[in-house]
Amino acid sequence: MEHLIEYGRAVRSPVDQQDLSAGPMESLLKGRLRNTPLPYSRSLTPVFEAVVNSIQAIEDQAAARGNSCGEYRIEVHMVRSDVDELGLPETGGIKAPIVGFEITDNGIGFTKENWESFGLLDNISKADRGCRGIGRLTWLKASEKVEVDSVYHEDGEVRRRSFTFDPESSISLKADDSVNSTTRQLTVVRLKNLRTNYAKTIPKSADKIAVEILEHCLWYFVRDFGVPKIFVIDGDEQVDLDDLFDQHMHSSSEVEEFEIKSQSFEVTHVKFRASAQKRHQLNFCAAGRVVRSDSLRDKVVGLRSALADDDGLFTYSGYLTGKFLNERDTGQRNAFNIDDTTPELIADSEISFEDIWAEILPRIGEFLKEPLENNIAAARERVHTFVSSEAPRYKPILKHIPAEDLAVDPCISDAKLDEHLNKQMFKVEQRIRGEGREILGLKDAENPEVYLERVQDYMQSVSDLKKSDLADYMMHRRTIIDLLEKAIQKDDDGKFSREDMIHQLIVPMRTTSEDIEYSANNLWLVDERLAFHDYLASDKPLKSYPTTDSVSSDRPDIAVSQVFNNPLAVSENVIGEHASITVVEIKRPMRSGYSNAIDDPIEQALSYLRKLRQGAATKSGRPIPNAASIPGFIYVLADLTTSLTERCKFHQLTPTSDALGYFGYHSGEGYKAYIQVISFDGLIKSAKERHRMFFDKLGLPAG
Repeated sequence: MEHLIEYGRAVRSPVDQQDLSAGPMESLLKGRLRNTPLPYSRSLTPVFEAVVNSIQAIEDQAAARGNSCGEYRIEVHMVRSDVDELGLPETGGIKAPIVGFEITDNGIGFTKENWESFGLLDNISKADRGCRGIGRLTWLKASEKVEVDSVYHEDGEVRRRSFTFDPESSISLKADDSVNSTTRQLTVVRLKNLRTNYAKTIPKSADKIAVEILEHCLWYFVRDFGVPKIFVIDGDEQVDLDDLFDQHMHSSSEVEEFEIKSQSFEVTHVKFRASAQKRHQLNFCAAGRVVRSDSLRDKVVGLRSALADDDGLFTYSGYLTGKFLNERDTGQRNAFNIDDTTPELIADSEISFEDIWAEILPRIGEFLKEPLENNIAAARERVHTFVSSEAPRYKPILKHIPAEDLAVDPCISDAKLDEHLNKQMFKVEQRIRGEGREILGLKDAENPEVYLERVQDYMQSVSDLKKSDLADYMMHRRTIIDLLEKAIQKDDDGKFSREDMIHQLIVPMRTTSEDIEYSANNLWLVDERLAFHDYLASDKPLKSYPTTDSVSSDRPDIAVSQVFNNPLAVSENVIGEHASITVVEIKRPMRSGYSNAIDDPIEQALSYLRKLRQGAATKSGRPIPNAASIPGFIYVLADLTTSLTERCKFHQLTPTSDALGYFGYHSGEGYKAYIQVISFDGLIKSAKERHRMFFDKLGLPAG
């Protein structure tokens, strides 16, 4: 593309201008630079400032000539380092690093007035347009030097002013003279030698830089006054911000005026196509520049994910402007001198951010009313579906959660939604506990009927929390049943699970009741009564039990194939004839080969029971009298293969009516045990039947 700059012959050389080389900033510049903040994350701010300066220069030129801003042009050239110096191939898709920018415009230029304004820090001649000198300071924060060339019209002639701007020599004027009358009017600002940390954080492509410039200067695009043609140029690549604006805009913008404490404000409501901007936000502007952008997430109910109207998905941006914001800009382009809340003594006259939010949020809500209602409905459905199918524990407390806290992103993941609802439940619990501390007495002059109603409301809240706890526990049981059902199926290789998988689901291996919490064992799968035990041992040698003085080392070989030849032993903490000893023996799904007494799981369990009786004692070591008479229970969990069925018949056990197990009683001396052989299918069927009513009440499928 042909370069726009054309300069005529200088009438005087830069050498002749040495008396003009020192600008008025010299004594202040280094100190001001040191005190000017510019985070590395805002590395494009100097470019934004240069572009806004160009827009204002064009506004002045358009006003002087009586035409529109759209007839003028701004170019942002990306300057990259010399590819040859980097040793990079000229072809191959690798672009050299960005080392500077060159911003050109055909606005009014560096006339005498603008030149004097540039040379004086804190000049207030353009304060009403947000010009406070911060722009030129950000140039030197991010780059080592700035070069400016400006050809402009003044006093009936075409003139050129050229100077450099750097921390060491401040302003050095190189030329200030008349040029050929045919020379094109143009101003060029060159940001030279970007400092390393800023250069690293600048977006690497023209497209991305153009998007950021557009977002920063968007107010100029949506205002009635118009905006110049702006291009971002990277070699042969050119991005037109007008085209980008059209791509990003979802529909035409709307402007709304309002007052806060006699101060006039204006908000421009803009809908972006959903792919153009990720978050909904309100932009606080001062004199046409975006100074502060705040997310609207959690500030407007339902404004979380992208919204939708008849034209498709979009995100919202508001641009708030007003004289009050112009006056309260700190001058650093990143903050306002506005309190978050207004001190009470000046609340009638002083405006705070709290006042602004209170006025602006309902207006945003009204502008987005219909799509917000759709989002809220979708959020309700998302919560309802998740709670009904995955997390019934939250169902009883949903009515205690404020509606705005249930207006989640309809696309939220299960994990994130569970985390969110858990936080809300904690808040409900805290609130109810707080109410509980205040509920135990009549308040001064409180009507007894009102007090009774208050107590009843509180008790209902407590009841709902308890229901939530029960629902949580039932959901845990439902999960265990599902896992057990999965564990007894063949895997992708056509093999059945090992015993340890089943064992771990019922009780963790090689543990005792001293090692694990009550909630960690799932003996309810076998018999609900087993939950109320005094001592439990899983996969431990008999001699380690504190409830027996047996010296037997009986326990399975640690090889996986024999891991569950040892029992789970449970002793109820009940005195006298009601005490019992239970042995649970678990075998691998679809195991066969129970052809003799050595492999017979019923025989093994009876042997363990007999040894436990012989050394029965309390946990304190005191012998249990009449231990031989304590009721014994044997549970064998295994699939009813042909060989196991034969062993059941050998022990004269009776088949259950559903043919999924056997039962009987061994009356022999030292045994006296009730025996139940349960197939895995029978175990799952029984567990589902016992829980069916609970699952139905919670809206869970019974399977």
